[in-house]
Amino acid sequence: MTTALHLANSDDFARLDVLIEAFHTEMQIASDADSRQSGVLPLLQGSPYGAAYLLGPRRAPVGYIVVTFGWSVEFGGMDAFIDEIYIRPTVRGRGMATEALISLPKALESAGICAVHLEVDKDDAKAHKLYEKVGFRTRDRYFLMTRRLS
Repeated sequence: MTTALHLANSDDFARLDVLIEAFHTEMQIASDADSRQSGVLPLLQGSPYGAAYLLGPRRAPVGYIVVTFGWSVEFGGMDAFIDEIYIRPTVRGRGMATEALISLPKALESAGICAVHLEVDKDDAKAHKLYEKVGFRTRDRYFLMTRRLS
């Protein structure tokens, strides 16, 4: 199986928004149409801060990945954070997330990215297994902390 990754653009917003809404509902993330639009539309319009990829057929995607970019002194340059990854429940378990998580870092590395990070629910053993299978490792001394602004 080959899971195509398509760099999303403004024309893909409606297809992507449906997927984001489904993910946020499933994960009980509070969001509304305005916050989703302001969160993703700049990435679709070429913002240098990140990118969104559709997974599967572009006209009928089965999932998406949103990646944001930053800088790391520790890792020696630009790094990336997988902000969200989602596969429709009806097609999960077919290896699409695995393929996407193998091919995406290769593409990012060829663009000069030094490291890719992601956040995972500490109680989601299935997600841990997937991420470890494709090369992600926990950092025992570190965990993500957040402070909301405004």
